[in-house]
Amino acid sequence: MTKKDESQIKKIRSKSFSTIRATSPALEKILYKPIKVLDHGFIRVIDYMGTDQSIVQAARVSYGEGTKKLREDRGLIRYLLSHWHTTPFEMCEIKFHVKLPIFVARQWIRHRTANVNEYSARYSVLDREFYVPEINQLGSQSTTNKQGRSESLNKNFAKQAQKLIKDNSNQLYDDYQNLLNGNLLNKDEYEDGEGLARELARTTLPLNYYTQWYWKVDLHNLMHFLKLRADSHAQYEIQIYAEKMIDVLKKWVPLTYEAFEDYRNNSYQLSKEAVKILKDILAGKKIQTKNYKLSPRELRELETRFSIKIL
Repeated sequence: MTKKDESQIKKIRSKSFSTIRATSPALEKILYKPIKVLDHGFIRVIDYMGTDQSIVQAARVSYGEGTKKLREDRGLIRYLLSHWHTTPFEMCEIKFHVKLPIFVARQWIRHRTANVNEYSARYSVLDREFYVPEINQLGSQSTTNKQGRSESLNKNFAKQAQKLIKDNSNQLYDDYQNLLNGNLLNKDEYEDGEGLARELARTTLPLNYYTQWYWKVDLHNLMHFLKLRADSHAQYEIQIYAEKMIDVLKKWVPLTYEAFEDYRNNSYQLSKEAVKILKDILAGKKIQTKNYKLSPRELRELETRFSIKIL
């Protein structure tokens, strides 16, 4: 965040407007303020539409506040979320400005239910800002998860790996600048000032360099994103962004946040066979796993989730 950016944000936040639309006082307090993520990243709320009250109004097709008690509004929101009535939550939207490593952005963009406008490295020159993992986040390849890391890595090797990532990222940025400015070897073989186009020079930069975008999404699809990306199985770097966004969710729609934690983030979806085996366990029946159409992985997950022994 540059001093110019900070000055612009301060100027915007100094302005005040009156409105008759639904607003969230807690979210208004952090509007435009950057929330730090990783080493150079951040999220900040640029704009939003709707509150918990908007969800209730959409479900009841009504107007005004105070038509129902808070207890009844809370109950309705919990009913809607637990029974997968999604459209009332689609009535609320939020727009984030996100600064994130390119490899995180490529995971993030797989959620195709948002509107995105990304910083263009064809039009502008990227800054020398890249993500370097902390030592405790440098793990070896997991033996049980083909797309994840383990928690164990020799500390000396981790330090060398971290240094290599940093040195390599700096060197590649130097190459990027040299391509842009025409500062290559054998300068006598070409004219001064001749440089490579930005759209091609950027191809030398690694995936840990930072990009930025505006990301606008409705509340229903935001909760789906957060459920998947705040999960412990998601990559650490995107988990951190999701966790910060959950804090924003709590400020924006506290009743929905509570229901989200209960019915999405801290709940389990069970298959028919999983329900069957759990019922039999509760009934005290002798369990033979061959009688259930569950894989060894599914059985292990049930054991972990419910602290029981099946296998």
